[in-house]
Amino acid sequence: MSDFRTAARAAAELVSDYLAAVPAGPVWQPMDPAARQALLDAPLPPTGQELEELLAVIAGQVLPAPMGNGHPRFFGWVNSAPAPAGVLAALAAAAMNPSSAGGDHADVHLERAVVRWIAELVGFPHRPGGGLLTSGTSMATIVCLAAARGRAAARVGHDVRADGLAGLPPLVGYVTGETHSCVRKAAELLGLGSRQLRAVPADAEGRIDPAALRAEVAADRAAGRLPFLVVASAGTVNTGAVDAFEPIADLCAEEELWLHVDGAYGAFGVLDPAIAHRYAGLDRADSLALDPHKWLGVPVDCGCALVRDPEQLRGTFSLVPSYLRDEEGGLGWFSEYGIEQTRPFRSLKVWATIAHRGRDGIAADVAHCTRLARRLGELVAADPALELLAPVDTSVVAFRARPAGLAEAELNALNRALPLAVQRRGRAFVTGTLLGDREALRACLINAATSEADLTVLLDEVRCAAAELTARQ
Repeated sequence: MSDFRTAARAAAELVSDYLAAVPAGPVWQPMDPAARQALLDAPLPPTGQELEELLAVIAGQVLPAPMGNGHPRFFGWVNSAPAPAGVLAALAAAAMNPSSAGGDHADVHLERAVVRWIAELVGFPHRPGGGLLTSGTSMATIVCLAAARGRAAARVGHDVRADGLAGLPPLVGYVTGETHSCVRKAAELLGLGSRQLRAVPADAEGRIDPAALRAEVAADRAAGRLPFLVVASAGTVNTGAVDAFEPIADLCAEEELWLHVDGAYGAFGVLDPAIAHRYAGLDRADSLALDPHKWLGVPVDCGCALVRDPEQLRGTFSLVPSYLRDEEGGLGWFSEYGIEQTRPFRSLKVWATIAHRGRDGIAADVAHCTRLARRLGELVAADPALELLAPVDTSVVAFRARPAGLAEAELNALNRALPLAVQRRGRAFVTGTLLGDREALRACLINAATSEADLTVLLDEVRCAAAELTARQ
């Protein structure tokens, strides 16, 4: 163990030095072609290497080429900087290396606790067994939609686990054009078919129109189809908009539809008193999928599925006959509530991340990000060379460069090229998206280390890159 102890101390120093240096370095730079090729062509070692040699490779070839998401001026997609407490806990979890499928060991009981903590943070009702940690919201969505499918089939006397979908009327779900692609993937994998996901008309920000939803449900019932699911959003992909949950929940209750909320990144916005009112009715959902590895900064991977009725999960996934279930505590194994059998020890890094900041600290971090997002929106709106494209509801800001004298097609070409141009400059990282027929920049703020000065740098970089691109046209 002396070899491991020495290497572990060196690894701790290496990681500490790396994290300390991130803010002063470039956000992201393209990899040197030779360095990229060296990783791609790495030969299988014929003999083993010492731990110190492995650390040297990590220090020389891996850490110098990050994605950039640890930097306070990384505004791309929804990728967080890792919480230091979570980094430390991930090492301890790897050292234990259990399977968190079930049994009587610390990781299992800790997961029950942190799932309850997550539910408490976002105000979702929690009964013991009503959720589990997953690899991310993509997997959590599959878990939740499978439960919704099972309930809908059972209500018309069909056992979907035994008989599949054959013999059932088409099961129909309702989404918007802004719904994340993981919902379509889940529908396809569960045999529902993407054609049975109705894209309900939405407002300009992508929020579900409750009246249009009601009309779609009525039309499908009249045609002999079986409406069963509505997917609402606690932070849409492009603009961070939050659906109006109360009228949607009212309709779902009337029509016996399963209300699923995609809260992958945005559900934690409810912790900010300034925008908490937007989440009214979130607690009425049948299920909620969200990612501690986004706004909370838990190191990847870590998603969470929360379900109002634990038996809907267990009835969907358990392969243990009811008369043989281990009923100690009444919960059984986690493997009875989801897809995975061997499950990683995710809960320790969640526990450490939340415990290190506490509820008040996490709420302050979220509020800091939403305040900065609103400030970025103000800065964009005040600049005649920029254009704000959607209200700032959570911590996503959608905007574009709009230099004078450019036609719409030229503006689209410019803004399509801008994200990569900004990224290559190395001082800020922003990604692009499409809002309707307009190319846009999309800045997502989920790093509590980001400052207003970083916003200034971002907009300076956008203006400079836009000027360079325009000069080449």
